[in-house]
Formats: sequence, structure tokens, C-alpha cells
Amino acid sequence: MILPRSIRVLAAVLCLPVSLLRAHDAGAQMADMAGIFLASLTPEQRQKAVFDFQDEERINWHFIPRERKGLPMKEMTPQQRLLAHALLNTGLSFRGSAKAVTIMSLEEVLYQMEGADESKRAAVRERRDPEKYFFSIFGTPAVKGAWGWRVEGHHLALNFTLKDGQLIRSSPAFMGTNPGDIRAGALQGLRVLGVEEEMGRALVKSLDDAQFKKALVDTVAPKEMITAAEKKVNPLQPLGLPAAELNAAQKKMLDQLIAEYCQRLRPELAAETLAEIEKQGGVHFAWAGGKERGQPHYYRVQGKTFLIEYDNTQNDANHVHSVFRSFDGDFGRDILADHVKQAH
Repeated sequence: MILPRSIRVLAAVLCLPVSLLRAHDAGAQMADMAGIFLASLTPEQRQKAVFDFQDEERINWHFIPRERKGLPMKEMTPQQRLLAHALLNTGLSFRGSAKAVTIMSLEEVLYQMEGADESKRAAVRERRDPEKYFFSIFGTPAVKGAWGWRVEGHHLALNFTLKDGQLIRSSPAFMGTNPGDIRAGALQGLRVLGVEEEMGRALVKSLDDAQFKKALVDTVAPKEMITAAEKKVNPLQPLGLPAAELNAAQKKMLDQLIAEYCQRLRPELAAETLAEIEKQGGVHFAWAGGKERGQPHYYRVQGKTFLIEYDNTQNDANHVHSVFRSFDGDFGRDILADHVKQAH
């Protein structure tokens, strides 16, 4: 039997050992998997899922429950949902995929918490639905030219931009959780972003008085990430403690914190991002709010080209927002701009 090229490539990839799979071109895998996903859609579904690469919708991102464009999982067949998850997995590591899918599942937790009143149940379900996560393709998935894809819904926004078969950027990348810590029920104790919280807390608690005085930017944590869901971010004032003033153990803790965010991506992509950050230097760590668990708190890690923000203040400090941004590279702006300059 002769299979379409995309399916043959997928079959070959699935048979590769992990060591070789990591070396396989991420861009080609994404293009092939996106092609398989699109092939499974009806014309009506494709109308919702596909946009021109230059469409303004590509940068119209957010992480709140709102009306969105794209094709929601709710309108997919079981087969299409599985293929959508396969596409998601081409961009994420195991830990990143586990976090993303578990974040989706928290919508059911919120429904159970907020939908006790039968008269309000339908309205709550409309707002809290684990199948209201939207998949969008921008341009034509291929190994030539520029295209991108996005997965977005409440507390999850992942954006990937590719050019000539190479993944060039994977930001903005947002993950949030509500509840941050499930305190009752079958999933009691689940903290999807608990590692990000505890790493930040461990680092700030390791600082001596002089270091903490520099790191603390406010005794009250902001109610939201400073950059929120802005379409483009510029470097914030480099407040906080320079990484150069950390001791060796603290520097390792900061490196591990940055890696926790980068390693949401598939391994080779995470390694490229970490190498880029290491090369640029100039990283600052800033903290606001209390240092104890349950107290509203915020931190950010900023370098010359990137920003990590983490905020846990809402719902009595049990509602987490976290994001990785690239000042010039969100949505591939930097490399695509260079391409335009070279072309003209």
C-alpha cells in the first residue's frame, strides 16, 4: 500500500529511537503533522482553522476565557482531537505536554466548583469547558516559506513560527492554573505549576539581606503580570538582582528556574533557547510580595532578549499566570524582519 508522504514520514518518525528522534528536524515534523491534521478536517472546519500567515489574528493572543477564532476541540471528531494532540506534541517536551493537557483539564475542576447551582450550570459550562481549546494554522505547512500554528484557550497560549522548514520562534508561551493548588476532591494536592513556584521561592529565600534588598522591587505583588497579553513587549526596566551578584549555588538555582520554562519545549528546541540565553548574559531576578507559600507573590527573570514573568496573587494566591516572552522574537518578528530586508 502506498501512503501519502506526510503519513509515511510520521510512521517513520514514530519508529525512530528517542536519540534519533531528538535530532530529527522539528520543523519538518510540525509541517507533516499539521498537514495530517488539516487533511482530516471538513471544508467547514478548515475555514475556521486556517488563516493567511499575515493575518492579524496570528498576533491576537490571550489567556482569558473569551470568544476566539480557530477550530475548538469541541467541534472535532475523536480522531481529529487525537491528531490535534499529536500536533501539540511536536512542539512540546513530555513535561510541557503534560502541563498543557492538565491545564486544559482544570476547566472541569472549575466547572465542578462553580456549577453547583443547577440554574447556573449551563452558563458555567459555556465558560468552563475543557474542550474549548482552539487550534489555528497560519499559512501553509511546508518546508519552504513561512507559516505558524497556535493552540489557545483559558490559561494556555502556545505560538510557533516556522520559516523554510525550521522552527524559528516559540513565543509568546503562556501557562496558567486556576486553582494553582487543588485543595479538595479527587485531585487534591495537584499543582500543575508548583515547580515554577517553589523554584522561585527557593531562590529568593537563599538570598542574603543585601541581595534580597536588591531583588525586592515591591512589598506588594502586582495583580497581574506586567506585560499581560500585550502583542509586543519591550524590555522592562532591569530591576532586581543581577545574576552576576549570585553565588555559584544561587546561579545554579536561577539557571534551573530558566530551564524549567524553556524545557516545556521539545528537548532540542529547549537546548537552543538555553544556549542563546547563556550567550547573551545580563540576566536579572526580581521579586515582589511575600516569600511564604499562600502569600501573594510575583517574580520575573529578564535578559537582553527574553522575559519570564510569574504571578500568583488572585484567588488568595491560588491562581497562577506565567509566560515566556521574546522582546524582538515573539511571533518570529526578528527573523522574519531580517528575511524581508534581505528579500528587498
